[in-house]
Amino acid sequence: MSQSVEKTKACYPLFEQAEYQALFTSKRELEEAHGEARVKEVFEWTTTPEYQELNFKREALTIDPAKACQPLGAVLCSLGFANTLPYVHGSQGCVAYFRTYFNRHFKEPVACVSDSMTEDAAVFGGNNNLNNGLQNAHALYKPQAIAVSTTCMAEVIGDDLSAFIANAKKDGFIDTSVPVPYAHTPSFIGSHITGWDNMFEGFAREYTDKTDARDYQPGRNGKINLVAGFETYLGNFRVLKRMMDQMGVGYSLLSDPSEVLDTPADGEYRMYAGGTTQDEMRDAPNAIDTLLLQPWHLLKTKKMVQENWGQPATPVDVPLGLEATDRLLMTISELTGKPIPDALTLERGRLVDMMLDSHTWIHGKSYGLYGDPDFVMGMTRFLLELGCEPTVVLCHNANKRWQKEMKKVLAASPYGQESEVYINCDLWHFRSLMFTRKPDFMIGNSYGKFIQRDTLAKGEQFEVPLIRIGFPIFDRHHLHRLSTWGYEGAMTVLTTLVNATLEKLDRDTMKIGKTDYNFDLIR
Repeated sequence: MSQSVEKTKACYPLFEQAEYQALFTSKRELEEAHGEARVKEVFEWTTTPEYQELNFKREALTIDPAKACQPLGAVLCSLGFANTLPYVHGSQGCVAYFRTYFNRHFKEPVACVSDSMTEDAAVFGGNNNLNNGLQNAHALYKPQAIAVSTTCMAEVIGDDLSAFIANAKKDGFIDTSVPVPYAHTPSFIGSHITGWDNMFEGFAREYTDKTDARDYQPGRNGKINLVAGFETYLGNFRVLKRMMDQMGVGYSLLSDPSEVLDTPADGEYRMYAGGTTQDEMRDAPNAIDTLLLQPWHLLKTKKMVQENWGQPATPVDVPLGLEATDRLLMTISELTGKPIPDALTLERGRLVDMMLDSHTWIHGKSYGLYGDPDFVMGMTRFLLELGCEPTVVLCHNANKRWQKEMKKVLAASPYGQESEVYINCDLWHFRSLMFTRKPDFMIGNSYGKFIQRDTLAKGEQFEVPLIRIGFPIFDRHHLHRLSTWGYEGAMTVLTTLVNATLEKLDRDTMKIGKTDYNFDLIR
């Protein structure tokens, strides 16, 4: 059981050793665990339509939610602004969770502090914590701005961030010249996408509300504002920049974390890197328009753009797939008068060629997918473009209006006629559906691997392989650097889908002389 530098085993072979197996057996005996026959009986029952009916009657219990909490989104939004330190008004454990969550996805250190509220603050309020926390954070980390969000504890006791921050500046805990955008982000309602939206509104309020609205003149700077929302594929930010540069369009990407979450290993630690500057944010109301690239979760942002900045917030869809990218580029061309260049037309043609090349293999394949509203909507549209069938569509943090629109999208396509759409449902609901509906594949984040394992446990013929697209991706590396938006991103998604199909075909036809009818290289 002991290990040394000369003799080290990884987790899987290590725990296969007899000594560890004996420990596991003793543990089961101590806990009076059920035997294999009983476990198998209960497992089989949970895969039946009868269990699914009971499962979907749950009201007061969530099992494995397909979402995270508001402050997580607020932290990501804050990381997208230059020289800005995310600050969570709450307990230390919450911040440790947020940092670890992003560490595991981006494989990068994430700067974020808290004022470590404990039992005293829960009784007397967290004003003193915020005062001392702002003072220490600014002294130690020297940010140009500190972005404050809240956790459950601060919200339950009713801490008033506006008053607390104003008093902290009045009492000299932090200089009045330091911007402190803030947002109330209670974890017990909404989700990470709500928190992103709330925090972005906080930045807009900090940097633009203090300017007389009469000073705004939409169109004066000749730019287009792009708001990506809660987006963790860093390649998507780079795709947006490249397409704007190719069109010759001036733009501001409002909240851009692509540099701070993808810094090089060159011997220099960068706590702050890249991001939207304060000047860019203050000038944002003078743009021609602000395009919200994930409109289903940028509700407060849309209201602020239209009412405070006086811009139309021209509707666009998340640019995932062929048609959605077309619409985005044509909208930008119409707003700016800039033509779509030949380079993007050629790129579009290559995507269409790839779709034709792969059509034979993915046409008619069925998929179950889950994730955030805009991601699921965009992925569904692209699957339909490819001739695929999204038979199970689940979104935990969507509303009925989204569900109605999703059903309309599916009904308009011959490949969406057998689809079912679920909202306010978790991954334990999704697990039931993978047994009763059994698509060819499922698309979603890393948590789907447990569902794949369960379907395989029922038998090879029941397995539903997971295609990892979404957030978070913990058990694979570097996928967050790829793109899913634009023509380039659609190529990446298509490549992922078709190769998952071919890999499964190889696995299914691997037995010599039994299943290897077309185990060949002629594809």
